[in-house]
Amino acid sequence: MKIGIMGGTFDPIHKGHLMLGEYAYQQYSLDQIWFMPNGNPPHKSSETIESKSRNRVEMVKRAIAGKEYFALQLYEVENKAVNYSYKTMEHFKDIYPEHEFYFIIGADSLFSLETWVCPDRLLKTCTILAAYRDEKGTDEMMSQIQYLNKKYDADIRLLNTPNVDISSSEIRERIKEGISIRELVPETVFEYIEEKQLFRDEEDESAKN
Repeated sequence: MKIGIMGGTFDPIHKGHLMLGEYAYQQYSLDQIWFMPNGNPPHKSSETIESKSRNRVEMVKRAIAGKEYFALQLYEVENKAVNYSYKTMEHFKDIYPEHEFYFIIGADSLFSLETWVCPDRLLKTCTILAAYRDEKGTDEMMSQIQYLNKKYDADIRLLNTPNVDISSSEIRERIKEGISIRELVPETVFEYIEEKQLFRDEEDESAKN
């Protein structure tokens, strides 16, 4: 099977994440997209992320319900160690040698990939799909892809996606400011955020988990 990997904190998951998964699924004829919430990523405060893991998992579960080719992958969120992408992907290659993996990233990650821990080992495990939102910056992305492919003998490809300007941080800020987020997240996620009163106050939110 051809498996796309969508990693992230999903704090919260939003329509942009789902659209990115959908476009990867269609453009590269993938069999499944695994949505993989981070548990203890190296680039964020583990205390902040750990306290929200149960809510983040539930929101992903609700967001992807009804799509048989979308699946929830709990490996990183259940792993208490710091999660490095290369270790996760090496683990998947070991236990699922029959699968081909496609690791989905954004343009910013493409240009910072060499700062990641052991990028050479990550690039040996999977094809990288680097998303761009419009024609602007495509030449720069192609130049970076050619550079990385040659240096690491990698397989990095462009993923064309529509220009959906949504971020989880923006959603959290809108909630704090009392601005509606209903159009930015799936209805089931909106209802969960309202039910649990998430992102209103960091201390209260931590206590709810």
